[in-house]
Amino acid sequence: MTTTQASISLCSILFAYFAPHNALAFATRGSSAIHKVPIIQEKSPSVEIELPDLQLLFDRVSVASPLARLVMEGDSSTAGICVGFDAIDEAQQNPELKWRKVEANKRKTVHRIDKADRFQNLKTPLLRFRSSIKGPCIGERFSHMIVDLEEREKWDDQVANVNEMYPIQDLDTINSILGNRSKYGTCTRLGVGYTLTKQGILSPREQLTLSGMQQYPNGATILWGTEMEELHNHLLPEGRSRHTRAKSHLFAVTLAPTGPDSFDVEYLLQMDVGGGIPNFLSTPALTDAVKKLFEHAKIYFEGGDGSELDMYLKSQQEEVECSEIEILSGGSMEDDYSLDAEIDSSEVHFNNHAMNDIKSLLFTP
Repeated sequence: MTTTQASISLCSILFAYFAPHNALAFATRGSSAIHKVPIIQEKSPSVEIELPDLQLLFDRVSVASPLARLVMEGDSSTAGICVGFDAIDEAQQNPELKWRKVEANKRKTVHRIDKADRFQNLKTPLLRFRSSIKGPCIGERFSHMIVDLEEREKWDDQVANVNEMYPIQDLDTINSILGNRSKYGTCTRLGVGYTLTKQGILSPREQLTLSGMQQYPNGATILWGTEMEELHNHLLPEGRSRHTRAKSHLFAVTLAPTGPDSFDVEYLLQMDVGGGIPNFLSTPALTDAVKKLFEHAKIYFEGGDGSELDMYLKSQQEEVECSEIEILSGGSMEDDYSLDAEIDSSEVHFNNHAMNDIKSLLFTP
């Protein structure tokens, strides 16, 4: 990034750059076809954020994740009945992507794991996990398990910090640029966040990840993320020692409801842990971490009276009722509910508005 660009980063406007089609999702260097969209940044100081070609990123997700492709093509449900993995035709997968079965056991929480040794012309393997979970399909809650530090510590003993540093607020602009909501859904969260791991067998690792959430009318959700490039290092937290960068070249979680109280999940992760660690050592560790996440998710979503999920759902219902009362009365209630008055019914469905408190966004394990 040039000196001029760095100086702009201190201004009061946040610019999102959408890169042209290229081999890399982030590929703006030397390009004259960059398109700027002013987005108001609520945090201070505001900075300049560079976004990749999001359509290219979603194309990669659909190639690697059959469940995501079904959701994007509108084929994850038939006659109003969601079918999830049952609708996948394994024979129609991209022939250039050579998947190898790692594990398969229908009795386990993660009932299938596959690996592709090459994707995006990278030597880092792409891992794909599948799980079927009982409970309501709420993508934001799955995201919360990854990005809320207190919640994540329940299953990840290596996490030291997760922090959404640069949330992008003007999602209407993002959605208008993405277009085709039947394919890409509605973007309900987008931003850049920071993750730091503890000292363990490996030295601490840090990540700077652009992540987002796409939600669909049938209740499906696609959570996605990709690592920011080295040229974006000025966005890393200041005043701290730098650590080895782990890089998620591709991250996506697709949640598709299979009934009123069940859903399928397909989780993609292509991560280079950095430091020259060979894949045969890093892959088992990443696999173990993702399995722990799913074991935690299984318990959480099964819920029950008095469970965390039960309390969350009740709190959401109370917020919706308060919003409806305020809208009907035409007046203002407590200041605590002032933000709720600004959202319409569709935003209540997608955002569940508690996201404004927990800053829910996706960062990979």
